[in-house]
Amino acid sequence: MTTSSDTVAEQRVLSFLPASPAEREAFRKDFRKGFRKDFAEGRREVGEFWTAKQRQGHALHEISYRACFKPQLPQFFIERYSRAGDCVLDPFSGRGTTALQAALMGRKVAASDGNPLCLMLLRPRLMPPSLSAVAERLRTIEQERAWRTSPASIASEHDLLAFFHPRVLEQLVALKAWFGKREESGAFDATDDWIRMVALNRLTGHSPGFFSVRTMPPNQAVSLQTQRRLNAKHEQKPPWRDVAALILKKSKSLLRDGVPSLQARDVKLAVCPSQKMSYLKKNSVDLVVTSPPFLNTVDYKKDNWLRLWFADLKTEAVACDVHASLERWRSFVRDTFTEFARVVRSGGRVAFEVGEVRGGSVLLEEEVAGAVAGLPFVHAKTFINQQSFTKTANCWGVKNNERGTNSNRIAVFERY
Repeated sequence: MTTSSDTVAEQRVLSFLPASPAEREAFRKDFRKGFRKDFAEGRREVGEFWTAKQRQGHALHEISYRACFKPQLPQFFIERYSRAGDCVLDPFSGRGTTALQAALMGRKVAASDGNPLCLMLLRPRLMPPSLSAVAERLRTIEQERAWRTSPASIASEHDLLAFFHPRVLEQLVALKAWFGKREESGAFDATDDWIRMVALNRLTGHSPGFFSVRTMPPNQAVSLQTQRRLNAKHEQKPPWRDVAALILKKSKSLLRDGVPSLQARDVKLAVCPSQKMSYLKKNSVDLVVTSPPFLNTVDYKKDNWLRLWFADLKTEAVACDVHASLERWRSFVRDTFTEFARVVRSGGRVAFEVGEVRGGSVLLEEEVAGAVAGLPFVHAKTFINQQSFTKTANCWGVKNNERGTNSNRIAVFERY
């Protein structure tokens, strides 16, 4: 399949004439052998390029999600490789760190994910309502007695009493129903979207600022059985929380640094796989800053089961890429870069953040280089950000710089 308007490089991608597996493996090995040469030529840099400290970014970033990077990472590459008005894409959006940072820096935003929950966490923060609008909507919910629901509705969610006080659970079930009715009637608006986003972020956590009894940090909900064991071990019972007050308090905190200056036309969001981003036009993206799933290290469906319940999303609606073998992961990366070749303009860049896995024996940037061989991209630079930092994994006894992913490794490719 070729067209007269395509460049030679684009014809190669569109007709899908990739390098053979043997050629790609040879390329990957050459990439590794070139480690010292990269240093000599300045194509590989190791250091601390952005801070490891917590909560150093804009307040709107303070939404929890599993395996997300700090906003300073996309900020570094957005400053380096784009200009105001450029389009910045993240096809593995997660909580939306890249998209939100791009919006705060005056860029156009394109973001997608296979998990519809991700858009619920991102979209309201790109064009937030005012704090007064949030307060007024919460008062409306109270005036309409929408915090209350039928005993039958509570009974069907009885197991969740492991996390929530009965009156808190009643409020959450009622609020969930409120959103459903608003969506069905077409009345659901940006203020409802914001309140739902904040509620999703406040469901469970380890302090009185969350709706639940003390549990694990909010980026990963433990199972009902685990929570019951935690309750028994610590002799704790779910306390009463004022859901509306906590939503308003968190909203005030999130909005304290201001909001992005965006028009609706500058935002493109979708639920779709990275290999087929049909919501984007050809050559419409200037910069990609993203981090794909690292093999089968994170189960996003399991971690977000309680958020999926509140958002009224079925588990089967969540499409998360999980790859147990390097071969399958490389194939997934290649298919993703094939789509990048369509949407990224000539001269545009892809900053692809990966990490070391399996105890550091596998450096995924090398696997990416092999996967991209034969596509219209050239490896421009690799940044290795090494630092000491606090990880959620500490809660599980995984200490810094031991297990897990302990450095950011970003391979930058330029589209030709």
